Amino acid sequence: MDSLERLVRRARELEPRMRERLSAYVHHETPTGDADALNRLGEVLGGHYAELGATVTAVPCDTGDHLLATWPAGDADGDAAGTDGTAGSKAERPHVVVLGHHDTVWPVGRLAEQMPYVDDGTLIRGPGVFDMKGGLVAFETAIAVLRDCDVPPAQPVRLVVTADEEIGTPTGRALVERELTGAAAALGLEPPHPKGGLKTGRHGSTRVRLEVTGVEAHAALDRTRGVSAIDELVDQLVRLRGVAAAEEHVLYNVGTVHGGSRTNVTAGKAGAELGFRFGDAEVERRVLDQLTRLEPVRENAGVQARILTSRPAWAGAGNEDLFAAVVAAGERVGQQVRGSHALGAADTNFAGAAGVPALDGFGPRGRGAHAVHEEIVAESLVERAALIASVLASPLTPRP
Repeated sequence: MDSLERLVRRARELEPRMRERLSAYVHHETPTGDADALNRLGEVLGGHYAELGATVTAVPCDTGDHLLATWPAGDADGDAAGTDGTAGSKAERPHVVVLGHHDTVWPVGRLAEQMPYVDDGTLIRGPGVFDMKGGLVAFETAIAVLRDCDVPPAQPVRLVVTADEEIGTPTGRALVERELTGAAAALGLEPPHPKGGLKTGRHGSTRVRLEVTGVEAHAALDRTRGVSAIDELVDQLVRLRGVAAAEEHVLYNVGTVHGGSRTNVTAGKAGAELGFRFGDAEVERRVLDQLTRLEPVRENAGVQARILTSRPAWAGAGNEDLFAAVVAAGERVGQQVRGSHALGAADTNFAGAAGVPALDGFGPRGRGAHAVHEEIVAESLVERAALIASVLASPLTPRP
């Protein structure tokens, strides 16, 4: 227990460095898709992970490289705090996957124009502090705490930092799923619930592009020949609203709409990007099946739905043992851990849906994800670093 008490003290001692790191990471603005910006921060992150003893690999991608950092487990002779003598040799121990991302929803320039970085000692504000650069800082500090306290991880740790999580991880998904193979557990560094509770399950999330074609014609002189793609799109969107409303636990949002060319021309093309969230895998299947079978309302109109990204629903079943282990790890560092389901999706959906015990929300407390008032509670950086360190110092065994 003494070693675990040291984790809290060391995390508190590292708070000034955490604040410096968070400031540096936020000032590296990293919008999804900006490969140069993402790779600049990726190099910084990779350098820090290497300093902490990781083997670091950049996984190339045209829209921004992903990162994989791996740390070995401690020796099998009970040197990891909380080891019960059953962990086995290093080679036999299943690994823990930690999931993070370094892209944000904010464009380069937002920091200077509208969301300056502010650390007033109590709250820290700025683009990406909550989602999720604060989580990255908490994790790397947890690794530093373990190193400084001579408490190695109880089992191998593989950190995956994706570069496109904010748009559904279309290119990073394969890396995440690869590293989940054989894992004992997956831990997500996303923001927690408003009061700090962990996320024990998540709705699925699917992004869909709806493309509609019509027939262009003069809107007055040849109006009977024209077929409005915009009118067709509106009817299809209303139809899909009904599809979503007929099911339980489905959220439906029209994110963007575009179409047409001139007010005196019947629109020949229109489209929209839609977001669906599903609480149940069977409901998800039914709704997406209807999407693929959409038929036009108007003669000579065309409708096509294309799935851009999809994260499967993660109900949370099967993570009871992991949650109990994390609750116990929290108690060892003086924290009471709670958890509940979340509506938002993240990369932990891939883990939970694949049957790997998973928990998310290990980032610092705060509010305002994707909003101009994005902020974290400064003291929760210390709390989260200590909690993550305690979790990694304890064996997390997979379900039989």
